[in-house]
Amino acid sequence: MEIKMNYWKKLTTEERLARVQQALKDNVDFYKDASLGYPASRLDDKVFSNDALFLKEMPVLSTFVANPNHIGCHTFGTSEFAFKGTQAIEREVLSMIAVDLFKIEEGQFDGYISPGGTEANVQAVWIYRNEFIKKYGANLDEIVILASEDTHYSIPKAANLLMLNWEKVPVDSVTREVTRGAVRESVKSSLSQGKKYFIVIVNMGTTMFGSVDDPAVFTEVLKEYQLPFRLHVDGAYGGFVYPFGDFENQINFTNPDVSSITIDAHKMLQAPYGTGIFVCRKGLIENVLTSEAQYVEGMDLTLCGSRSGANAVAVWVILTTYGPHKWYEKISVIKMRTNWLCKQLDQLGITYFREPEMNIVTIRSECVPESIAQKYTLVPQSHDESNQWYKIVLMDHVEIEHLKDFIQDMVSSQSLSPS
Repeated sequence: MEIKMNYWKKLTTEERLARVQQALKDNVDFYKDASLGYPASRLDDKVFSNDALFLKEMPVLSTFVANPNHIGCHTFGTSEFAFKGTQAIEREVLSMIAVDLFKIEEGQFDGYISPGGTEANVQAVWIYRNEFIKKYGANLDEIVILASEDTHYSIPKAANLLMLNWEKVPVDSVTREVTRGAVRESVKSSLSQGKKYFIVIVNMGTTMFGSVDDPAVFTEVLKEYQLPFRLHVDGAYGGFVYPFGDFENQINFTNPDVSSITIDAHKMLQAPYGTGIFVCRKGLIENVLTSEAQYVEGMDLTLCGSRSGANAVAVWVILTTYGPHKWYEKISVIKMRTNWLCKQLDQLGITYFREPEMNIVTIRSECVPESIAQKYTLVPQSHDESNQWYKIVLMDHVEIEHLKDFIQDMVSSQSLSPS
C-alpha cells in the first residue's frame, strides 16, 4: 500500500508535548485569566489537581484538566476565541482524516470531533433532511432513509428523532451483501409510499459482521430512477481498518456521490469513549446552523453543542504517535491474526462470515457451545433465544495465545459432541 500524507505525520514525544502545551497556552487559562463571561471553568481542583507533576508530561490528561470547550464547528466561520489553541489541533486532526485518509480536496470539508459515531450518523441524516426541506420544499413524509438491515442502530434512532421512515434493504444471508435487485425493490416500495428524496447510508464495516457495502449498488439504482439523494458512509467501526489494505479503496471522497463519512476513534484507535468523527463536503453542514445560538461565536452547527477539546487532542496524539506507516503495520498484524483464526475455523468446518479486509469474524451460533461463548464473552447478534450469530472482534489486546485457547476449546467441544 502506497501511503502519501500531507497532514498525518509521525512526531516525536517532545514534538507532541510541545505542540499541545503551546495550544493550551493559546487557550484561555482559567487559573490565571480573569475571564468573566464564560459559563465554564477549570475542572474542580479539589478533585482534579493541576499541581501533579506527571500531568506536565501527559498532553491528553493536561488538556482534560484544562477543560477546553469545543462548542461549535471549527472548520466553518468563526469559533469561540477562548479555545483557539486546541481548536487548531482539532482542525489538524480533521485534515488528517478528511484529506489524507478519505481523499477530499484540501479545504473542501467541514466536520467536528463528535461524542461518538451515533451522533455523527444522526448529524448526517439531520443535515440531509434539512437540505431536502430547504432546497426542494420536501415534506417529512417524502424523505426516506435507505440502508441495509445490517445497518447500525443509530440509523433507526436517527429516523425516530427526525421523524423519517427507514426503508430496510435485505442482505444476502451468506455474503451479507446488498444486491441491486434488493435496492431496486426497496426503492419501488418507497416510491409507492410517496417517498421522493433518499438519504442513503452505506456501511464501511457493520457492527455485527464487519461487512462493507458497495455504494454503487445504491447510487446506480437511484440514478436510474433519477431520484435526488445524499450518500453517507458509516465507517464508525471500519474507518481505521478497511482503508489500510493492499487494494484500491473507492469508499471515500474520490467518489463524487459520497457526501459525508463517520469514523470512530474510540474503537480501533483506542481513544477515550465518546470520540467520534464527522466529516462532510463543504456547503452541507450549514443546513443545521442554529442561528438562535447567538451567544456562541460562530453559532453552532453540531447536535451536541458543548464538547471536550481533550477528545480532539487524544485523537491528534494517537495519530501523530503512530504516523500512517506504523498504523498500517499495526492493522496488518491484526489482519494476520484474523487470517489465522479463519484458517483454524476452516479446518474445523465451522461456518462463519468474514469481510476479507476487516477484523471481525462472526460465527454461526449453532457452531459455538454456550459455555464457550460465555467463557470468551463472544457478542451475540441478539440477546435472546433467536440468536443466530456470535462475533469475535480482533482488537489490539487479542493475541494469538487467546485465539489458540479458544480454538482448543472448540476442538474439545467437537470431540465431546455425539457423532
